[in-house]
Amino acid sequence: MPAPEILAAFEAAKGFMPLDEGLALHAAATEAAKLGLPLLEVGTYCGRSTILLADVAREAGTVAVTVDHHRGSEEQQPGWEYHDPTVVDPELGLMDTLPTFRRTLRKAGLEEHVIAVVGRSPQIAKVWAGELALVFVDGGHTDEHATNDYEGWAPKVAVGGLLVIHDVFPDPADGGQAPYRIYLRALESGDFEEVSVTDSLRVLRRR
Repeated sequence: MPAPEILAAFEAAKGFMPLDEGLALHAAATEAAKLGLPLLEVGTYCGRSTILLADVAREAGTVAVTVDHHRGSEEQQPGWEYHDPTVVDPELGLMDTLPTFRRTLRKAGLEEHVIAVVGRSPQIAKVWAGELALVFVDGGHTDEHATNDYEGWAPKVAVGGLLVIHDVFPDPADGGQAPYRIYLRALESGDFEEVSVTDSLRVLRRR
């Protein structure tokens, strides 16, 4: 369980993850960190979930890596449901969540436990050579982006490590289906077994 100050920082941070899913992510990261390898998330946004991974990394003596181009996913662009004009660069007129993310980590006192990689997930995955204790997939929710995140990062989860997928909705009425499809693909591969389900958060262990 995160300390009260970490929970307060999480709840104060801009983002969309509810507390129960955040606690499940923190618990999964705590278990995975025993492998002594980095924890990685795809989809930083403003750092709400990064706080939880960084807290675990600090306690375990490892590091949290977070990957994002910081230009916002499809549903965060102007005119869409999750658009937030406060994270638009006024000079360029483009989404830029990086400054907000950096302030989030600074306020939480966790900057030194995080490596922020700014770029597109498929490009970064191609040059990432090491194994990971945990991969948290919470990036773009189109089939193209979810598939790229799964294909790029799932193979890098160490044996015994965890693959965590957010926004998994078996019922299309509840949300987009791309995360659900990569979740099914992971199970059908035979490489992963389900460990836990917390609302839309799925935790899978690599066999």
